[in-house]
Amino acid sequence: MLVPYVLYLGVLPWVNRVHPVVLGLPLLFVWLLGATLLTPVAVWLTRRGDRR
Repeated sequence: MLVPYVLYLGVLPWVNRVHPVVLGLPLLFVWLLGATLLTPVAVWLTRRGDRR
């Protein structure tokens, strides 16, 4: 469950920039959107591994 923590907070010093721009959006916005979408996947994988 460290993956969401690292995605949100661990890399902020490196992605908190206006440039580069990805799809017309600042990198920080794209990174946070991606982290938000990957968090349920990480939780699901943890739950799946915990059942075994």
